[in-house]
Amino acid sequence: MVDNKEMIKVENANTQSWEERLEKEVVYSPAVNVFENSEEYVLIADMPGVEKENIKIKLHKRELTIVGLINFDEAVNRKYVLREISIGNYYRKFNLSDWIDEDNINASYQNGQLRLILPKHERVKPRDIQIL
Repeated sequence: MVDNKEMIKVENANTQSWEERLEKEVVYSPAVNVFENSEEYVLIADMPGVEKENIKIKLHKRELTIVGLINFDEAVNRKYVLREISIGNYYRKFNLSDWIDEDNINASYQNGQLRLILPKHERVKPRDIQIL
């Protein structure tokens, strides 16, 4: 059952900044997997229900912030018979090491998964050293 407070949040959601929405609405930390190879780190974050245009990625002073905002209109207006899946916005923050080449970070989003490619600086990649 949906209460009136939730309805008010939805009506005001379009006029609020994402920072304001995170302060007032339900927020989850997305599940994340990070793996590496010799060239890069790959970060995959699960954010089901988020539209690509509602994802914000911010990088400032080696701090990477990921935000995914849910459109509550559809979920609130449904007549549920059974509701087990919780919905809410997503927020996660990471401190990046100086090994990351911040200028070449790439992001893509497909099927509810955000994928960030965090390339390593040349100075930290493995290399062969020739004997002279």
